[in-house]
Amino acid sequence: MAFVTDKEELKPGLIIFRRGDVEHRMWYCRMKIPNVDRYKTVSLKSTEFEIARERALVHYADLRLRMKYDIPVFTPPFREVGRKYLLTQEARAQRGEISSARPRKLRAIIEGVLDRNVGATQVHLIGDELWGGYPAWRRENGAGRIKRNGVRRVSDEMARAFADMEAERRTKVQHALGIRVLKPIKVKPSEERMIPYISDSTIRFEMSIFRAVMTFAVKQKYVPASQRFDERPKLMTKRRDEFTVDEYHKLYAVGREWIAEAARPSCTWYRTVAYNMILIACDTGMRPVEMKNLRWRDVMLAKDREGRDLVVLFVEGKGKSRQLVAPKSVGDCLECIRILSRATETNDNVFTNITGKPAKTLYTSLVANLLHETNLREGIQGIPRSTYCFRHTYATLRLEAGVDVYLLAEQMGTSVRMIENHYGHVDIIKSADRVLRGMEAALIES
Repeated sequence: MAFVTDKEELKPGLIIFRRGDVEHRMWYCRMKIPNVDRYKTVSLKSTEFEIARERALVHYADLRLRMKYDIPVFTPPFREVGRKYLLTQEARAQRGEISSARPRKLRAIIEGVLDRNVGATQVHLIGDELWGGYPAWRRENGAGRIKRNGVRRVSDEMARAFADMEAERRTKVQHALGIRVLKPIKVKPSEERMIPYISDSTIRFEMSIFRAVMTFAVKQKYVPASQRFDERPKLMTKRRDEFTVDEYHKLYAVGREWIAEAARPSCTWYRTVAYNMILIACDTGMRPVEMKNLRWRDVMLAKDREGRDLVVLFVEGKGKSRQLVAPKSVGDCLECIRILSRATETNDNVFTNITGKPAKTLYTSLVANLLHETNLREGIQGIPRSTYCFRHTYATLRLEAGVDVYLLAEQMGTSVRMIENHYGHVDIIKSADRVLRGMEAALIES
């Protein structure tokens, strides 16, 4: 090491030195890890030789103690451990042990979300407080604070500052060129800023990755086994609200007017496709990912035992595939999309943008816009509704219609337990006449 100066060996495997590549005169110590070709360097934070010497001996004794009781010697930050964990997962993907998309999902969570919470924290300092407090932190720092690629968004204040600087620069250039500059109209920004809802399933998924990185840290002996988190903290159960029958009818009616009010042909195209996508979602219970994956080859026409037309869809998502049946109205909506689409070959996606490329977000902004138009953006719990709410609507309406829960679980590609946990309230409402039987007469007598 060419930058080492004033080097002195205190004992075999332990030296102290100064660095010639820095301005300060602080001492450092360098310790040989026994039985391994590795070294650990520590800043002694002193310019005095005797003080540095004593501190070096303390560090060396601590190192020997750690080696004796198999306590990790190196404690990197979570960010570094996360990157090493990602390398192992990318290697697994190359070997075909996991899907190629898995490392990308892991990277988005580790570098885009977890890094903001514990990235700079040394892994040995991550304890129950940080682990147990993650759900609260995550909900307070909503998904809208980062972009999809994991890069943090600029805050409103900073964005306005950049905009002011750019406006000032542009004005100076215009003055220099002799261009007349009109005074801009100042618009007061909206003070209302909604933090996007973070679902329990999202938090559970992120915490499973958090736990996987910490388990990796244990295996690498960065931290003791006691820092493996086996249990996730209990989360406050909140689910996105479905649409009631009246709300669904309102969505259906207002949606037609919403399409007619489009200002441009391209706007009409997108609104029409998004509207039909909503109707299909409410009549099939497909997950958003299943709709994204749906291709024209997956759509088949059939008839039931009584000769009525129906649609059979082959859907894929969440690593599973299944067939589901849908009413003829779904076929009509699909035909409407086919007429408008530029991608109608067998292997083309059903839901695309106007150029025929697969729709990445399933028209998220258009769905939100229509829900605002109908004043249905938020449910009774105050949680913003999303595309997934159409799946909840399908399940609720089918249960209210008396569909067997086992058949519904098969149709939706989920478990009976999941339906019972999420839609138990439907049975209570459906059976209200039996629950309240005799109450009216008893009240009259009293």
